[in-house]
Amino acid sequence: MSPRRRPYDLVKRGLDIAASAIALVVLSPVILVTAILVVFRLGRPVVFAQPRPGRDGRVFTLYKFRSMRAVGARSGRVSDADRLTPFGVRLRATSLDELPSLWNVLRGDMSVVGPRPLLVEYLDRYTPEQARRHEVRPGITGLAQVNGRNTISWDDKFALDVRYVDRRSLGLDLRIVIATIGSVVRRDGISAEGHATMSRFGEDGG
Repeated sequence: MSPRRRPYDLVKRGLDIAASAIALVVLSPVILVTAILVVFRLGRPVVFAQPRPGRDGRVFTLYKFRSMRAVGARSGRVSDADRLTPFGVRLRATSLDELPSLWNVLRGDMSVVGPRPLLVEYLDRYTPEQARRHEVRPGITGLAQVNGRNTISWDDKFALDVRYVDRRSLGLDLRIVIATIGSVVRRDGISAEGHATMSRFGEDGG
């Protein structure tokens, strides 16, 4: 076993399979209704698919419900702020846009808990310490998401990601899941100041 792997990782994978399979079945009515709403409010495609780096930097396709209008150069809809509708804001605030990612968890691309999968273009921007966030599967939620989400700096976010990598355990995962439920109810940290979501990594020196 790689020195980066731990016995808990095998347990964690089993829990991920069980949790995602059960959630996909139990939440199937919610998933269906959300998909229908996306069609009526934003049109097709219903699911947003984008390559993201996973464990060890291997690229996979992330699935989420679409929450933005398509980019429209003629209409001027280019920035996230222009493309994000009130419906999309509510979708993100309730984290319903994340439901298709349960399929990524079941497939083994992701975990329920872990550092959030970011853009592929960020891979060559990380310091060696920041790149350690890819030692584990990325998660639907994580330590950074329950400690400020999009309102904290990139440096703080990556520090929390690496802290999770070093301290991951069943107890920590359970605390993060419980804290995530509270954050969703309170709708904490949805947007960074001056941004519809979060500034891009590398902008403004961060």
